[in-house]
Amino acid sequence: MDLTLYVWRQKGPEQPGRLEQYRAGNISAEMSFLEMLDVVNDDLIRKGVEPIAFDHDCREGICGTCSQVINGVPHGPEERTTVCQLHMRHFRDGDSIYIEPWRARAFPIIKDLIVDRSALDHLIQAGGYVSVHTGGVPDANAILISKPDADMSMDAAECIGCGACVAACPNGSAMLFTAAKVTQLAMLPQGRPEAKKRVCMMTEEMMKEGFGNCSNHYECQAACPKGIKVSFIAKLNREFIKAFDSHGE
Repeated sequence: MDLTLYVWRQKGPEQPGRLEQYRAGNISAEMSFLEMLDVVNDDLIRKGVEPIAFDHDCREGICGTCSQVINGVPHGPEERTTVCQLHMRHFRDGDSIYIEPWRARAFPIIKDLIVDRSALDHLIQAGGYVSVHTGGVPDANAILISKPDADMSMDAAECIGCGACVAACPNGSAMLFTAAKVTQLAMLPQGRPEAKKRVCMMTEEMMKEGFGNCSNHYECQAACPKGIKVSFIAKLNREFIKAFDSHGE
């Protein structure tokens, strides 16, 4: 198939950017979207044109690195699919495809389709971990955890930290990402001793990093490649309220 690409090109964070048109020719329907970009870049290199810069790593849909907005949708048109797992058979011969980086104040553009997502790392560093000493590895049945709690924690742990929720949100909010990390630990015994401190520090860090507020558009859930649900945001809010109990702790 032959395609027309409109790709965001920007040499650096302080440089102006613009959409540039490229032709993607002889593209196989079985290629992944990133493989298609590899073909385009090979052609650009042969012509002496600087290739399109984009992030990628595992290309197996589990690292969240391949962050791109395709035709206005983070990760493209297919539900629960990362860019690297999006295949060209979902497009038609002659299509025009618009490819842009994440658009959020907290994710400044580094170059072309690459953005700085270290703000998400800062959220984890603020409290998305367990620092208490948990001793040696206990027997599997030594600490009983109900199946609903275990299932909820595992569902939250599916978050790969790609930032699609932030890119999809009209406010650039990181509430879904933060909620998934808070919920994952709040449902397990190891995470409960630091639950109050964790939710307060992570929500405070969200404000410091320039993320917007949640206003219940639900675009985050729609764009998430792992199907993280907005119900986790409700859990985050409950954890935050619990942190400020009747004693004002």
